[in-house]
Amino acid sequence: MQSIDLHTHSNISDGELTPEALVQKAFATGLHTLALTDHDSMDGVQRAQIAAAECGIRIIPGVEISSQWSRPSTNKVYGVHIVALNMAEPASLDHVLNQQKHVRAIRAQQICEKLEKILKHDFYPEILAMADGHADRITRSHIAQALLANRVVNRLQQAFDRFLKEGKPAFVAFNWLSLEETICAIQEAKGISVLAHPTKYNLSATNVRYMVERFAQHGGHAIELPPMSEPASTRQMIDRLAEQFSLKVSIGSDFHGSHMPWLKLGHTPQPKPHQLGVWEAFS
Repeated sequence: MQSIDLHTHSNISDGELTPEALVQKAFATGLHTLALTDHDSMDGVQRAQIAAAECGIRIIPGVEISSQWSRPSTNKVYGVHIVALNMAEPASLDHVLNQQKHVRAIRAQQICEKLEKILKHDFYPEILAMADGHADRITRSHIAQALLANRVVNRLQQAFDRFLKEGKPAFVAFNWLSLEETICAIQEAKGISVLAHPTKYNLSATNVRYMVERFAQHGGHAIELPPMSEPASTRQMIDRLAEQFSLKVSIGSDFHGSHMPWLKLGHTPQPKPHQLGVWEAFS
């Protein structure tokens, strides 16, 4: 286990713990550097920093921005998440994040409307309560948890497989920032852009390579190493792409909480000796 975790979530998005409780857990786990990277929101960062000051953990300001990209040859649009880290001017992201929150709130309501037509039940009030009344915090993970709690599905992934992912009856197309716009916004905030969990988008190896190439061409800084649970061949592919496109590496658990027990805080992969970590640039 590393002492650095640069990809975590609190209940400001779809995590289980408050920012304060997340910091306490990080301290108990033995971490000394933690990035709070909630989906399209930095609302919990200051709270985490205040809590961290009491126990000596370093908090790196962060956010995981929902984005999209496409291949000109097919025009198919793919979702992708870009983690922004260590912004010197985070306020410059406010407009972008507010726009993202608005899109997120509308999409969540549209998904719930589709589910109500299919299942004859209005899940929206329950899901809104899970997000502490903040519609702009609702993710598909919240919706999946509601379906699980109501015994519509037996596990979280089944909610996506039956209802929520592309091609399923409750799917609503996303309209996020483009990959280029996201990287540009992070650059304006004087932050570090990281391509998050690059092998988790159900892409072919060819499309993963193309996505990484596009990310690097537009000024992306680093790629997140896959978790230790991934096959060795997956890690080898990401290592090759990082070297080919001169990208630094980042390590993060993508911790959410007990509803995703396979993502454990602080359980991050070990970089290769020759790889440059983004944390080396933190001032």
